[in-house]
Amino acid sequence: MRALLDRRSGPAAALLLALALAIRLRNALHFPPDWGFDASFNWKYIFELSKGFSLPHPAAGWATADPPLFFYLAALVWRACAWLGARDAVLVAVPLLGSAAGLGIAALAVALVRRLAPRDPARAVLAGGLVLFLPAHVQMSAMVNEEIWTALFASLALYLLATREGAGATAGGEIRRAAAAGLAAGLSLLAKLTGAVAVVAAAATYAVDGLRHRSPRRAVPCIAAVLAAALLGGGWYFVRSQLLYGYLQPFGLPAHQRMFRLPPGERGLRDFVSLPLATFTDPQLLNPDLLHSVWGSTYVTVWFDGHRTFLPAADEGVRRLGTATLILALLPTVAFGLGCLRGLRRVLAGAGRADLPLLLATAIALLGYASYNWRNPWYAVLKGTSLLALCLPFAAYASEVLADWLRRGRPRRIAVGVALAGLLLCVTLGTSFDLLFEKREVSGLPWQTLAPGEEPPR
Repeated sequence: MRALLDRRSGPAAALLLALALAIRLRNALHFPPDWGFDASFNWKYIFELSKGFSLPHPAAGWATADPPLFFYLAALVWRACAWLGARDAVLVAVPLLGSAAGLGIAALAVALVRRLAPRDPARAVLAGGLVLFLPAHVQMSAMVNEEIWTALFASLALYLLATREGAGATAGGEIRRAAAAGLAAGLSLLAKLTGAVAVVAAAATYAVDGLRHRSPRRAVPCIAAVLAAALLGGGWYFVRSQLLYGYLQPFGLPAHQRMFRLPPGERGLRDFVSLPLATFTDPQLLNPDLLHSVWGSTYVTVWFDGHRTFLPAADEGVRRLGTATLILALLPTVAFGLGCLRGLRRVLAGAGRADLPLLLATAIALLGYASYNWRNPWYAVLKGTSLLALCLPFAAYASEVLADWLRRGRPRRIAVGVALAGLLLCVTLGTSFDLLFEKREVSGLPWQTLAPGEEPPR
């Protein structure tokens, strides 16, 4: 079976990549550029930066409180298109640039799995496919948003950490690798605050290394290198905010107060343990049951269009496609969980050098996500796209288990293969804008009747 998979891995990889590129190109050309999470506000910020590149006051607009890396990149693209006499091309160029960043994440996933399992090219193909056809990843590749960028640099940091040298490496080499990981994590932070996951995971990785090998003198310089490089890469922006405005990250600015009207408005412990049937039968976040399920809503937004950004809000065909997608997606989701357990066992056994940063990042991201949603109890905040920094752990662990399942007996191989093929079809239909379902209404869910001229919070 291994030989058969190896012979087919090259053509399979080419076909998956071609399909992924076709979906992203279609979306860049057809998905309205002002749709998606905060897109219209992001364009306003990009336009203002393109005029002079001076950072505005955080309260100047909806998006101006966000770290500026993505907005500066997009403003440069805007200026380049204007210089070439094709300013309207920016509406396609920025989404295509985001798609390229997303392809970079998939490339890192493939490279990591090739390092972890060099004799298993089929597993590397699985890893790349899991990233390229993760609906949250496809959606953010099309939107004018910073999420894909923070995920790219977080993934680069995790790749550098997971492939760090062993105990025989020189101290100077370890410090340089730590600084590179810290710089990548800092750039992730400069794209969005969730990049802090990569910074904390990097520092924690070297701290745990020092404890495991009883070599704190070797760990301390690496931790210092991580933090110094992260400050240079992105932390300076938050220090600047503290010095100029008195806060590291603003909350409750006047531009954001409309968020406070969103349902449900409060959360309890039950919201973090419930997984209602509506997760599969009615996968849209305004369902009364999903509204009070943090992880159900998150699962729906990782594997489907729970916010109805791409798909019609009230369509029976969409609901059925969502049900099929989310049932089939249980396969890679369970595989990811089992892979994490395998990695944890390796770490506890004293091995798992690559597992340590992947598991630390996963735990930190999930805890941070839960904490944020506890303090911000609004359905619009529940976005699986906020967890895209975990693309590398997901690809590494899910591919490990799925590759094993594909080798264990013909019935299991057929069942897993058919399920993955079905999931691929469902994701293709659900993430290719206006391919199967025509979306006529405004992007998003109609959570209430808006006042004339008012934009919905997203």
